[in-house]
Amino acid sequence: MKNRNAIVIGAGFAGLSAAATLASNGFNVTVLEKNSIAGGRARKFSADGFTFDMGPSWYWMPDIFEDYFAGFGRSVSDYYQLDRIDPSYKIYFGSGDEVTLPASLSEIYELYESIEPGSSKALKKFLKESEYKYRIGIGEFVSKPSHSIQEYMHWKILAAGLRLNMFSSFGDYTRRYFKTAKINRMLEFPVLFLGGTAKTTPALYSLMNYSDMVQGTWYPRGGMYRVVEAMEALARENGVDFKFNTEVTAIRTSQGRVTSVEAGGRQYEADFVIAAADYNHVEQHLLPETARKYSPKYWESRVLSPSSLIFYLGFNTRIPRLDHHTLLFDEDFEGHADSIYKKPEWPVNPSVYISCTSRTDPSVAPEGHENVMVLIPVAPGLTDTPEIRKNYLDHVLMRMERYTGQSLRDHIVYSRSYAHNDFERDYHAFKGNAYGLANTLLQTAFLKPKIRNPKLSNLFYAGQLTVPGPGVPPAIISGQIAAGEIINQF
Repeated sequence: MKNRNAIVIGAGFAGLSAAATLASNGFNVTVLEKNSIAGGRARKFSADGFTFDMGPSWYWMPDIFEDYFAGFGRSVSDYYQLDRIDPSYKIYFGSGDEVTLPASLSEIYELYESIEPGSSKALKKFLKESEYKYRIGIGEFVSKPSHSIQEYMHWKILAAGLRLNMFSSFGDYTRRYFKTAKINRMLEFPVLFLGGTAKTTPALYSLMNYSDMVQGTWYPRGGMYRVVEAMEALARENGVDFKFNTEVTAIRTSQGRVTSVEAGGRQYEADFVIAAADYNHVEQHLLPETARKYSPKYWESRVLSPSSLIFYLGFNTRIPRLDHHTLLFDEDFEGHADSIYKKPEWPVNPSVYISCTSRTDPSVAPEGHENVMVLIPVAPGLTDTPEIRKNYLDHVLMRMERYTGQSLRDHIVYSRSYAHNDFERDYHAFKGNAYGLANTLLQTAFLKPKIRNPKLSNLFYAGQLTVPGPGVPPAIISGQIAAGEIINQF
């Protein structure tokens, strides 16, 4: 099928996955990427001896990555080395009150027992159910194109429905097993990054706890960008052609088909197109109005996952109190969540996530220095100004100094911020969102924006605003699904 030209818009995880999958099946594939390197939100940059991963920093669901490379006769170890992080992460609840999650499952049971007597037995049952959700969710749900509800009417899926707890909230579900607020907070923190609260996210997503505690937290040596480099290398091995600094400005259509893609001042003819860039931008700004499925009103009604205010900080001193992953939950967690989902506004006392990769990998910072990324989830669509960012940097440094017991302000040798305006400029992210759609019940599976454009027979979508949803592994799977739709036509 080398005479079949496929254009992939965007070189993030979904675009890289789609491109390699199509190319390995004989398509002539060109990837058009507006930025100078691959990766999308998972790009990297270097400055003053520091190397920062710009976006994703958690490596969970390692089997998804292994399965992806195995599909091409390769292994993760052919491209990068993984180290399991131990402890997995630390959660700080306040002075003298913090929890360090060990990598060992037996030690996790001991930890839970020390917080709530009898909870280790409950945790074993909880994780058994979470594993079931993970196996069924990944095996039966995630890989479906979700064109309609009919795909989910198979007896095996219907039989599993009750055990998947699709219609129970995550918060209600965890409280069936555990009484203490601390344990429930420990279990619920991934939900904030999935784009919801424990009250609005289906209990199905307890599958994340299985990956967290049983599969573990990993780190690709050299940084998360090593995964991007691996996927780009695999795509090139299969013949994919990359055009960087080539922003798509229009998609030309005729008689119910895409005919060409306009980018970088030239026309790229296409038999098929996979739009792995921001779905809203592609549909509302690149397509003619007659070729759009959704209206502006539809997009305004979507519940988006958070945006993020990120600080990339380089310190000329070591910070022993920081782990590779540290979560500061010493302020009003519920109030922070409300400022994202109920009454969108800049949070007063936010929860803060800190990634200090130099604790694991000395290569990302000069000797004796620390490489720190600080992330605050915030509502999409907020006004983003330099003054707001400066105020939050002061707040972040205050929180870090309070936690570490160190004076840190005078040790900053590099600082960069990243928020809504940057997400919109670099990725055309709808309302500056960072993660895509919130994983609410009414935005799950066939209720998400469709992976196929019904008005254009050769245009498909991939990425975090369509199935299966936000996160690195789902984005990889999304690219495979979109490519599979094209391949199945032949």
